[in-house]
Amino acid sequence: MKKILLLSDTHSYMGDDILKYARQADEVWHAGDIGDLKVTDTLQQVKPLRAVYGNIDDDEARKEFPLHNRFMCEGVDVWITHIGGYPGSYDKRVREELYRNPPKLFICGHSHILKVMPDKKTGLLHMNPGAIGKHGFHTVRTMLRFEIDNGDIRNLEVIEFKR
Repeated sequence: MKKILLLSDTHSYMGDDILKYARQADEVWHAGDIGDLKVTDTLQQVKPLRAVYGNIDDDEARKEFPLHNRFMCEGVDVWITHIGGYPGSYDKRVREELYRNPPKLFICGHSHILKVMPDKKTGLLHMNPGAIGKHGFHTVRTMLRFEIDNGDIRNLEVIEFKR
């Protein structure tokens, strides 16, 4: 079993509020728009990190992290990318592959809008943790945590902070 902390759109913000939850996880996943790489450096000192770069990230972030990160975790096929859309409105850059070879868990960021929903057409579960950074239009900062165990995704929890 793995306890996952999922965040996105830090936009260079890293605080004790995030680190508190990172320390409780087995792995931290970041769905892009990291900003300053001090964010990911700090997270990597605390727990194993899987991340992708986002549209605001510079060349250094793009050298360190991929645009797409697809991997297996505890029997679950996971695909993380920054700009992916959501069921019924996937981004054209991922749509064909999602329908051809859907993962069990599809994660993206970018919108700053927390969203967790199943895709009945493909059978995947879509997650967008919203934005945990302090830059953007969102009024509540959010991240997700959940467990993956033997092919099951369970105990999903929304973590919220005032901006």
